Amino acid sequence: MLPPYLKKYFWDVDFSILDTEQRPRFVIERILEYGDRKSVRWMKENFSSEEIKKTLSISKNLSQKSANFWQTIFGLDKNKILCLRKSFQKKHKAIWKY
Repeated sequence: MLPPYLKKYFWDVDFSILDTEQRPRFVIERILEYGDRKSVRWMKENFSSEEIKKTLSISKNLSQKSANFWQTIFGLDKNKILCLRKSFQKKHKAIWKY
């Protein structure tokens, strides 16, 4: 069960049935993208550092701004972050031109 203060990050899903064990990457992505200090603290207490880094590395749903910030925080190589790779950015722009 997620704490009630995280509900604002999951506006598009049924928060009452959201399970961190079934959808850990989804939860981590939302907190990385929209979270505040309190939610990030909760994330770090409930998910391993490796799980957070893996999600950051393979996520297609993070903005470049958020991915760049978290890449710096976790000390990861930019080339290992999918949404920061030039090839991914070009493909993304081809699909969504705005």
